[in-house]
Amino acid sequence: MNKFQAIALVIAIVNLLLVFLFPPFDYIALARSNVPTFEGFAFAFGEHPGHVVNANFLQIEAFVILVNAAIAWLLLRDRSRAASERKIDWQRVVLFGIGLNLLLALLFPPMENYYAVTRAALPSFDGFYFVFGEHGKRTIVTAILYIEVFIILANGALLYLLFRNTKPVQLSAEDRADIVAHLKQAGGGRGPR
Repeated sequence: MNKFQAIALVIAIVNLLLVFLFPPFDYIALARSNVPTFEGFAFAFGEHPGHVVNANFLQIEAFVILVNAAIAWLLLRDRSRAASERKIDWQRVVLFGIGLNLLLALLFPPMENYYAVTRAALPSFDGFYFVFGEHGKRTIVTAILYIEVFIILANGALLYLLFRNTKPVQLSAEDRADIVAHLKQAGGGRGPR
């Protein structure tokens, strides 16, 4: 682990602490048929009558922080000579894109009006709203948010694999002989029976 990876790890731990100290809360009101509506973020150890922690959104937040920490870990690793000779490292571009998409997915989660929750059997979708904005009569549609995060990660993983820089290894006759000699030595000189 280099010093930049250690810094990324510390930042991830601090972010997780902040997320769990200020979790997302839903407000449950009798006037709204006991449908939880997203209220915002508040101190975890404070008094919050009529509020419950939105556990699904909290899980997604923690998951995205951990994924972004893994992305930072990969971005900040020591580069090989072959990778540093390339003009554009497309794997790094993909990792930046994944991190940015995950951040945007959390900043603008899918929401629906609480009237739709009381009348629909399946979750509906009202639009993407800024998570720190006014949304007193809306609730986060965590099922759609889970799907959104999964699709971002699946597409990012496929693109990351697509842009890997691997070339077939060509062994010379001397290299093959060295490998065979090394294997014989490691096996105690025994050949096939």
